[in-house]
Amino acid sequence: MIGQSLKQYTVESLLGKGGMGTVYRARDTRLQRAVAIKVLSPDLTTDPDRKQRFIQEARAAAAVTHPAIAQVYDVDEVDGTTFIAMELVEGHTIRQLIAARDLDVPAALEVAIQVGEGLARAHETGIVHRDIKSENIMVTKDGHAKILDFGLAKLNPMHNVSSNSGAEEHMSQLATVAQTQAGMVVGTLAYMSPEQARGRAVDHRSDIFSLGVTIYEMATGQLPFSGQSPLDTMHAIAFEETRPITSLRRNLPVDLHRIVSRCLRKRPEDRYPDARSLIEDLKALKKDLDSGVSRAVPVGDRLREQLDSLKRLDPSTMAWVAGGSVLLLALLYLLFFRKSGEFGSIVTFLIVCLLVYRHFRHRSERQLKRFASRIGKLPEVRVITCQQGAIVVVVDKMQAKIYLRVNSLLESMNKKLFFGKPMTASVRDDVPQEELRRMLQQPGILYVRDDVFL
Repeated sequence: MIGQSLKQYTVESLLGKGGMGTVYRARDTRLQRAVAIKVLSPDLTTDPDRKQRFIQEARAAAAVTHPAIAQVYDVDEVDGTTFIAMELVEGHTIRQLIAARDLDVPAALEVAIQVGEGLARAHETGIVHRDIKSENIMVTKDGHAKILDFGLAKLNPMHNVSSNSGAEEHMSQLATVAQTQAGMVVGTLAYMSPEQARGRAVDHRSDIFSLGVTIYEMATGQLPFSGQSPLDTMHAIAFEETRPITSLRRNLPVDLHRIVSRCLRKRPEDRYPDARSLIEDLKALKKDLDSGVSRAVPVGDRLREQLDSLKRLDPSTMAWVAGGSVLLLALLYLLFFRKSGEFGSIVTFLIVCLLVYRHFRHRSERQLKRFASRIGKLPEVRVITCQQGAIVVVVDKMQAKIYLRVNSLLESMNKKLFFGKPMTASVRDDVPQEELRRMLQQPGILYVRDDVFL
């Protein structure tokens, strides 16, 4: 295939092979961009009805756009070759990151939140992935999670076994497929929801179960359901309870166990009703871990959202707005509440208003200190600097968990700023000693590890 063209896509190199087809790096000559081309195995598209269902679903998935979903660009057939053109995602799969022990709890939560948001967007348009697993989620080099293979689940033999029989017979048929086509379905099997394993109808709550399996795997390094044979694994999924994550890793938060347990309930109606509800709990837990204190009052969150537009104002404009607000409040006080001999209370009121303004005016400095304090706890971080809102994090070695942590805290910090432009951040492991020396001699140093010297 290398050197050949499928429509406007010129195949350049091989990226990988799997049970469902071969993936190539290609060039879209019309839009001049790099893409990934998955050429589907011929035996998956021999059934015309099945192929047509796949094409319809893949095209529906192509209409779903979200930063956490690898975009589907095109689905077509050329000279008997069925292919799907999609966004080229460069990075590592969650399975690879787990094997390399490159995910800590905060990073795993950030991945789960991003994936959950992508699923929520898809579910709202009526699209169910059906094959969420650690191999179908990638983390890019800049720390963003991407869900792969939307629209392809219909081609997986595990999702095309007849469901007319009873649950036990259906699982037996699935086990037969798993044994005869192990290269294609070994990953899918352990992430199936109970309703999938028993041959029942599935909806968006099946994806929530599969995401729960993935979170369990990220947190513990193990799958919650496994057996000596495919049939044993499916029986465990359908009927057995999993071991609590806190029994496998005793330092894991109890709330994480509660969240994962709810995702893994056998009955769909006992799980989270939708991905948004799951995201809400994941974000609350992440905030608890980041701050070390109890969850923020929801009223405060609502006020922050209402004031979010203020962060786009420059300091001088905000000063006029704050000053005008203070004068207006003072005028209202004088008109409606003034009594004789209370001039001193008015002065006190104005002073308090100015102190409140000063508090928000210097908010960015406090947020930067918190950012440096939390990122500086990662042992790989050597230096953190900030110049004109551009944060640079110097590390010993690039790791996905660092990108995820930096991006998450940066996003949170920018939401809390009420002045100036949003902060930016970059992570570097290629800083020469001379450049590092210059960085340490300039203002804006937020953190320096003890073993770093000029």
